[in-house]
Amino acid sequence: MYIDTHCHLYDCLQMGHEQKCTKNVLAVTNSCSIEEYAHNEMSAHIMPLLISFGLHPQLPAVKIANNVLYNEIDIDITSETINNLAKSGKLAAIGEIGFDLFDNKYRETEKIQDYMFAAQIEIAHNFGLPVILHVRRAIHKIFVLSKILSKCKAVVFHSWSGTLEEAQSVLRRGINAYFSFGNCLTLNHKQAMRCCAYLPAERLLTETDAPYQPRRGQAFSQWADLPLIIEATAALRREAGNDVTADELETQVELNFRKVFFNKI
Repeated sequence: MYIDTHCHLYDCLQMGHEQKCTKNVLAVTNSCSIEEYAHNEMSAHIMPLLISFGLHPQLPAVKIANNVLYNEIDIDITSETINNLAKSGKLAAIGEIGFDLFDNKYRETEKIQDYMFAAQIEIAHNFGLPVILHVRRAIHKIFVLSKILSKCKAVVFHSWSGTLEEAQSVLRRGINAYFSFGNCLTLNHKQAMRCCAYLPAERLLTETDAPYQPRRGQAFSQWADLPLIIEATAALRREAGNDVTADELETQVELNFRKVFFNKI
């Protein structure tokens, strides 16, 4: 079974992209609004789908760009919804949450990103849920928060963009971390490729970030990319001296996924 640790099925629907694959896919689909959650809940009745819910760290900047006031009150209201869904057992994870300091428009909202993160990580702690992290130009904040993150059931770094050494440092700090990779491996992203080659196999996950991480020449990413992502990962590991087939790696990734999202604390 192929694994998609992070996708946006509601956004795929809005863009007219139906997700299909030649083999069964077990996926986590992200929600960041009640509308998205409602769609994802319906979809979960017809496909093997888990649901996450979290406030994306880019959200404050997007709201500001659209002349919408966004503050702690808005965050508290949504956090209460997330808390209630988690309490009722309807969420598999909290996410994607985290920090985005890629450019000035995001850096200007760092304080509110901090507030969002604190509110949501508390929910993850309270209900023993894994978190799915979006971290861009903000690995230093992860190191500062390592004690808090080490209390999480598991921490999935969506589309990990750090170095191998940073990933190893995250693990040394006692964080039960998993590193998820997608089509960046087919786009010659050297840093991601090195991490896939040398990180422990039991720490690897795959994703599409559908529809937002397309292969070259594609308009969107899709579940049909997953076989190529697995093949690329297996090839990188063989080049690094790890004798593994794509089928063996596919099995390992599914095992990793089940440890994160199904195993109880």
